[in-house]
Amino acid sequence: MTLVVGLGCQRGCDVHSLLSLFDTALADAGIARHRITALASIDRKQAEPGLLALARLLELPLQCFGAEHLTGYEDRLSHKSAVAFAHTGCYGIAESAALALVEQLSQRPARLLITRKKSAQATFALACAD
Repeated sequence: MTLVVGLGCQRGCDVHSLLSLFDTALADAGIARHRITALASIDRKQAEPGLLALARLLELPLQCFGAEHLTGYEDRLSHKSAVAFAHTGCYGIAESAALALVEQLSQRPARLLITRKKSAQATFALACAD
């Protein structure tokens, strides 16, 4: 099963905040860290130090997508954020990025296994293809 974590974060969000959200969301769902295939986000976060540090720490690839690509997943989001749209041009980074990468990797339709989880500085979602 392809499992991809989508992440969104505020500028300057540190790796510890991201890891805490990542581990808490997975633990709540009973999913082991080693089952995750990759991380995904929006292209404007591809140089974000916290995201890069998380990818290195977890030894997972990080794939980023443009807002125009992510808008194609709007109708499948559990939550549409006007704040995210104002800043990025898409309504949900974590969920849409996770869905996009699962479909790219598996060449099959993706679904959200864990819908948007939010901390003070970041968002998390988990998508899969069976």
